[in-house]
Order: sequence, then structure tokens, then C-alpha cells
Amino acid sequence: MTSTPDDIRRDGFGRHARFHTLIAEIDSSFAGMCLYFPIYSTWRGQPGAYVQDLFVNKDFRGLRIGERLLRHLARAVRDQGGGYIELQVDAGNVRAQRFYQRIGMERDADHVYQFMGESLTVFAGNQDDEETT
Repeated sequence: MTSTPDDIRRDGFGRHARFHTLIAEIDSSFAGMCLYFPIYSTWRGQPGAYVQDLFVNKDFRGLRIGERLLRHLARAVRDQGGGYIELQVDAGNVRAQRFYQRIGMERDADHVYQFMGESLTVFAGNQDDEETT
């Protein structure tokens, strides 16, 4: 993990928020969070939400905090005219996969490809590169 609290403050709570966060508290203690951002599907022709992070503090696991956070998000998405929520789970995180299946989420067969860090910088090149190709 390379993000800092300043990164999170700037990008989530600054002038141009890039994500939204639902926070769960129990007796004024942090119990969990759901960090998400709006997305749009041209295939479906409707908006939705992409869950980047769903986290439940180990002291509060087993209390359905994660399910409650996702249910709250589902209601907000529905009430704003959206039709879906997406997220990704690491292949080795069997516990999370079971959780999402238990609450009724469906898994698709899409493979995820990404540019990240240096590979993004290299691929982006500069504008001069594009003008010569």
C-alpha cells in the first residue's frame, strides 16, 4: 500500500472528490467502510457503483457490517436510478468470495487487464509520440 492519509483526504474529500465512502461505527468505534465510485455501463445503458474497498475491522466481523454497508449502497444506487454494483475479489480470497456469494452477488467470467504505475506512464508516452505514428 502506497497511499497516504493526505492522498485519501485530497481525492475523497477535496474539491474534486473521486470516490465516496460509507463508514460504519459501533459505539463510536470504526467498524468498517465501503469505498466506491460511480460507473456507467454502455452495455446495460445504466449507471451503477464500483466498490473499490470493503473492509470490516476484525473486532466487528460476524456482525454483518459488510452486508449492511453493501445493502446501504444498493439502496442508494437503486434510488439514484442505477442498476448494478460491481467489485473484484482476489482469486485467493476464498472467504470474501463465499461472503459475496452468500449475499447473492453473481460472479462473471471477465478477466481484468490493467496498466499500473510505470506501465501506464510508458504506454501513455507523450503527445509527440502520437503525432509521429
